[in-house]
Amino acid sequence: MKENIFRTHNCGELRESDIGKKVRLSGFVDTIRDHGGVQFVDLRDNYGRTQVVVHDESLLKGISKETVIKVEGEVIRRDEETINEKLPTGLVEVVCEKLELLSSRAEQIPFEIDLSKETNEEVRLKYRYLDLRNPEVNKNIKLRGEVLHFLRNKMYDLGFTEIQTPLLTASSPEGARDFVVPSRKFKGRFYALPQAPQIYKELLMVGGFDKYFQIAPCFRDEDGRKDRTLEFYQLDFEMSYVTEEDILEIGSDIYYDVFSKFSNKKVNEKPFRQISYKDAMNMYGSDKPDLRNPLIIKDASEVLKNTTFKPFSESIIKVIVVDDIGTKPNSWFNEVVDFASSIGMPGIGYITLMEDGSLKGPIDKFLSDEERNNLIKEFDMKTNSVMFFIANKNLKVAQKFAGQIRDELGRKLGLIDPNRIEVAIIKDFPMFEYDDKEKKWDFCHNPFSKPVLDGQDYESANLEDIVAHQFDFVANGFELASGAIRNTDLELLEKGFEKVGYPKGTLEERFTSLATAFKYGAPPHGGMAPGIDRILMIIQDEPNLREVQAFPPNASGQDQMMGSPSVLEPKQLEELGIKVVEEE
Repeated sequence: MKENIFRTHNCGELRESDIGKKVRLSGFVDTIRDHGGVQFVDLRDNYGRTQVVVHDESLLKGISKETVIKVEGEVIRRDEETINEKLPTGLVEVVCEKLELLSSRAEQIPFEIDLSKETNEEVRLKYRYLDLRNPEVNKNIKLRGEVLHFLRNKMYDLGFTEIQTPLLTASSPEGARDFVVPSRKFKGRFYALPQAPQIYKELLMVGGFDKYFQIAPCFRDEDGRKDRTLEFYQLDFEMSYVTEEDILEIGSDIYYDVFSKFSNKKVNEKPFRQISYKDAMNMYGSDKPDLRNPLIIKDASEVLKNTTFKPFSESIIKVIVVDDIGTKPNSWFNEVVDFASSIGMPGIGYITLMEDGSLKGPIDKFLSDEERNNLIKEFDMKTNSVMFFIANKNLKVAQKFAGQIRDELGRKLGLIDPNRIEVAIIKDFPMFEYDDKEKKWDFCHNPFSKPVLDGQDYESANLEDIVAHQFDFVANGFELASGAIRNTDLELLEKGFEKVGYPKGTLEERFTSLATAFKYGAPPHGGMAPGIDRILMIIQDEPNLREVQAFPPNASGQDQMMGSPSVLEPKQLEELGIKVVEEE
């Protein structure tokens, strides 16, 4: 039998040292260029591109871009004028001696592969398998694998045990909407996909596992946004016999190490800054502030408590002072006013401190001399400083609007360094929050966090004064993870439910497994869940989660590539005992 002298290589590895070798390459046809009877084919695979020279044009008959072929030939040095220094393989080319078609001829593709990221997202996701051939998109998915590998190794090194928890579970009565799965065997009953492995990981601690982790898929039937989709993944971990600081230390190590290793951006040093929820809302108008932005929100309610300006009367008044922008043209300030209107604000006031010490601006005429002097002194205004005013009778609304204005000013003024990652820890979240729409109290994060009582009597304490052992890691305006010390005191858990209006016995009725397990001895425990997708968004500077997931749904939650959500056949519905009611 004749020895096959051709050796298989990938399309990204041939170099000058391979000249003279007989090689075999397989891949997608990236381009075909006709140079007067000689065809040049760029062959592309997962590792790169190699130029192939084809002298017999009949070999390319029936072959188009993106067709999959195999070529065999000799590696030669390119002519000096055709060397491509931008490609690792750009010094050499392969002279084709044999060409074999490995797929049917590719049809006209709906978009150019290398330019797919410039294509409408709906089209990209419908043909995601083509989009994935783009080296930039491909890089995101490969990086995801590398990050997961790194995180798994880190957790093993820290002594954690990897454990998978069920994907078919019971519906959870709190949090976001569940995705439900009908049972064929138990008609009229439903499983639910987990929003997070919260109950299971606590039960693992009760089961005696000291340190648990998993790369956990989570499902939430929520409206999509840039940092949230129907299905996402988190590094879920839990530990027994720990303090909040123990968890924060491990979380800090995870984020510092993963960003330092995989991102080209500068990461702030540990220990990360810890900010109370109350301070974050007052200073930045957000519980996930972008700390690359140096602007600080301050409160002018006391200074202007006697104002006669009706929009400020009896309102919470927030101000943001920005130095050295007083000479900006009116059009610049009009853009800020337009932005304020776009987010639902009735308007935004501002004043500028002039060289002569006077104030100029749309609301200056509504201020008294005393108020002018107090504002300049209290908020250390300098010549050409501009003070923006945000007012609302509702504290949370005033904080939210002030935070959005702060973010917009940071963007417009170029204050946010795109080459930095600024991680911080927001802690001391309220245990309870008042829902203005529902006109009732509810849990702020979840009912299982341990309240910080510090000697208070839980029964008589004011709801708004109770904070929880609850914290978030944030960076660059994104929430990266939530975590907490869990409440293992059944009596305290029950009281928490009662405080927000649930009847006695709700804990045992709705969370039977947890309530029962805690009766048999529960170690104190806590943990957190870093979001994998958001880590990758920040590392790759991508605008949304869909860019770092292999097969995401579109922004509205549809997968046009697979055709989901889809209509079931009548027979399937009958087996499940489901009747579909058509919308009128």
